[in-house]
Amino acid sequence: MTTALDEEDGEAVTELKKGTRVTGGDRDSLSTQLKKKYEGGASIRALAEEHGRSYGFVHRILSEAGASLRGRGGATRKKKA
Repeated sequence: MTTALDEEDGEAVTELKKGTRVTGGDRDSLSTQLKKKYEGGASIRALAEEHGRSYGFVHRILSEAGASLRGRGGATRKKKA
């Protein structure tokens, strides 16, 4: 695990090697970072790519962190009257 500064807001970002197991304090730190960015408008796919993780991993971490997950975008269908 290494720590770097985020270019956008200058905050410390935990960087983990791809495929490594994330447990304990590292997992808590990562979940806090991901939740903050997700609630700031970043997509799960963008977060997954940024951190070198899968969509499912990021989705699971956000769920564990208690983030309110957004619905899928796109057009919605109205019920027929």
